[in-house]
Amino acid sequence: MDDTPHVLVVDDDARLRELLRKYLSDNGYVVATAADAADARAKLAALAVDLIVLDVMMPGEDGLALTRALRADGGPPILLLTAMGEVDDRIRGLESGADDYLAKPFEPRELLLRMASILRRVPRAEAVRVLRLGAFTWDPERSELRKGSEAVRLTTAESQLLDILAEAAGTVVERDDLAARTGTAANPRAVDVQVTRLRRKLEDDPRNPRYLQTVRGQGYMLRPD
Repeated sequence: MDDTPHVLVVDDDARLRELLRKYLSDNGYVVATAADAADARAKLAALAVDLIVLDVMMPGEDGLALTRALRADGGPPILLLTAMGEVDDRIRGLESGADDYLAKPFEPRELLLRMASILRRVPRAEAVRVLRLGAFTWDPERSELRKGSEAVRLTTAESQLLDILAEAAGTVVERDDLAARTGTAANPRAVDVQVTRLRRKLEDDPRNPRYLQTVRGQGYMLRPD
């Protein structure tokens, strides 16, 4: 994998989550998203993340509780976002183990600066973990798909597509973005063809995919176990 920082955005507000995903992607980050603490834990089990941007006010397990749990396990650095901007709230956030704290509403450029500051101070994640896709595993370091101990043959195009989707596992990758990054922008239908071929290799039922999902009107998403 390249040296692009990997960020996990956790927020129950779908609109803000998507705005942050697009803004951070446009500014050089690889971004995955999660809607709540349980979703975040699933993403962290599959991906090595350099930084978490985490909302405090979430239903169920809130951001402070999740921060404490992740910090106890030595997880990645955390930047908290919250509508509560009082001094006591900031202190509680930092006491929970967060690396920084930003009150909503915030200036997007300030978010970028604070993220960059954290990443300068904290060592990068060592590697992206192997993704589990049912009976299959995808090793991004080797660009290798295996079923048990047996390697599954992929074409160069299929391997490249799976690599891009795995990089942002759990997050929609827009069809046009996939076409541009795989060099098929002149024929975007080529992406659909490669997805169909990958599904035949990955899915028990390619017509009802569990792992390589279509998000209508947007693109494709890889959902690891």
